[in-house]
Amino acid sequence: MKICLFDIDGTLVNTDGAGKDAMIDSFQSTAGIDVQTTAVRVSGKTDRGIAKELFDAHDKILTEEAWEKFLASYMAGLARNLPLRQGRVLPGIEALLEHLAERDDVIMGLLTGNVAQGAYLKLTHYDLMHHFEFGGYGDLHPDRNDVAQAAKDACESHLGHAVDGDQIWVIGDTANDVRCARAIGAKAVAVATGVFDREELAKSDPDLLFDDLADASPLLDALS
Repeated sequence: MKICLFDIDGTLVNTDGAGKDAMIDSFQSTAGIDVQTTAVRVSGKTDRGIAKELFDAHDKILTEEAWEKFLASYMAGLARNLPLRQGRVLPGIEALLEHLAERDDVIMGLLTGNVAQGAYLKLTHYDLMHHFEFGGYGDLHPDRNDVAQAAKDACESHLGHAVDGDQIWVIGDTANDVRCARAIGAKAVAVATGVFDREELAKSDPDLLFDDLADASPLLDALS
């Protein structure tokens, strides 16, 4: 059995800034101050970690109460933004997911910095959520390596037995996706459909590297 764990933003979809803008608006309403936009770098991070960085950068404390208020506002803003933006499913993704769904030797999950509700909103909007039955999310963990372990744990719970790291392939668009794959002993696929180009992603030494997944045959061969 092979397990494919997919990142969302920059890997499966591009939301045209729907999430980042909702997050900034949420912080501004929660903290009551304007965001220093230079402090906002979201790629490859978790929602919990981004929120903490935003609060820290503006000398605010992210208490549990502040997090819950921030999250509620963020989810409401994301739901509003998604249908208003010119987002899209990224090249090759629909065909790849459909192909993998037909195989009985592959299961698919999520390994994403999005909180679980945010992942659901995004992937439901783009009609991809039905491909994923489990995942690791950014609700609790600022560190993406911890999200990777959570995704592995969720996979084992879903299957009802332990899995080895070398059964797992993590597919993402940042060096952090490669690093968190290594943290659980998994193989890593990097795809340059996010903010990082092929040359930059190559420095993280993924097992496979793509400009996009329009032709995913090297991955499919590796999964055979």
